[in-house]
Amino acid sequence: MEVSIAEIAELLNGRCDGAQNGVLSGFSGIQEAAEGDLTFLANPAYELHLYSTRASAVLVSDQFKPTAPLREGTQLIRVDDPYAAMAKLMQRFGVDAPAQPGVETHIHPSAVIDESANIAPGVTIGPLCSVGKDSVIATGATLKAGSAVGEHCRIGANSILGMRSVLGDRCILGEGCILQTGAIIGSDGFGFAPTDSGYEKIPQMGNVVVGTRCEIGAGTTIDRATLGSTVIGDGVKLDNLIQVAHNVRIGNHTVIAAQTGIAGSTEIGAHCMIGGQVGINGHIKIADHTRIAAKSGITASITTPNQVLQGNPALPIRKHQQMQLALRKLAREFNRSASGTSVGSPH
Repeated sequence: MEVSIAEIAELLNGRCDGAQNGVLSGFSGIQEAAEGDLTFLANPAYELHLYSTRASAVLVSDQFKPTAPLREGTQLIRVDDPYAAMAKLMQRFGVDAPAQPGVETHIHPSAVIDESANIAPGVTIGPLCSVGKDSVIATGATLKAGSAVGEHCRIGANSILGMRSVLGDRCILGEGCILQTGAIIGSDGFGFAPTDSGYEKIPQMGNVVVGTRCEIGAGTTIDRATLGSTVIGDGVKLDNLIQVAHNVRIGNHTVIAAQTGIAGSTEIGAHCMIGGQVGINGHIKIADHTRIAAKSGITASITTPNQVLQGNPALPIRKHQQMQLALRKLAREFNRSASGTSVGSPH
């Protein structure tokens, strides 16, 4: 990355306080930044570091008003949303920025690629990767070391498969997606039929379809459908260590935090936000724009959109909070009774 402050401001439709001279060569946190670095200030808790940072430029909001002088050599670039602006720049100039279409194809000699696979120009395939029969990889995609692509797969332009990630047979990954290290797309769904002699495996004959610009975290697994498809909508972001079971459908632009488990055939709406360690039952539906607090349990369908839920089983958050207050009051009364103090006693 070698780009002028003026170019960054123009790219973001931002404006600079003062002169726009200077060249930026990298990104850094506001506390660790050095000369030539670009950083950002989005959380007011970090404002104190703004006045001592050595960064050459800092992204701040349009409304931000400094309360102390900045170090000489540090410029402010004012934008609508500094956090989103930093993300945009890191996508474009960061170390994992996708290859540009039309550049040379790079395939490591140790990669194993079936002769029937269709590898477009501008693809990068790292060491010890494998690509199965009749799979298609579009321009600008990157397969990092040890990643595996099964048979009859489709990978969209500029997608990235992280180290040791897997895209199983017949699965589809849209454009601009990222699989983090060890993500597994298209493992068998957990399907077994009980019999007198034990459990018989039900063949999992479907696939997984991942939309565009999704990110799947490290160690996250998305099971293929028994029949049909497990579907991940456009713009979905899944954190690390999430289990998505067979035939689940997740709507566009939903985000889910780590260690959440989603049982089979559940449908999650668009623009939902789901906290960490949430457990979601199978064969239910969750309405659009639902927000679920961490460690909650979803045992039944949520049909009303735009709710905030908490608890196990989850309730609308105000009802959950009222219940918690009632339980605390009940516990206090019980403790008083157990200690021999009457409820009405001033002691």
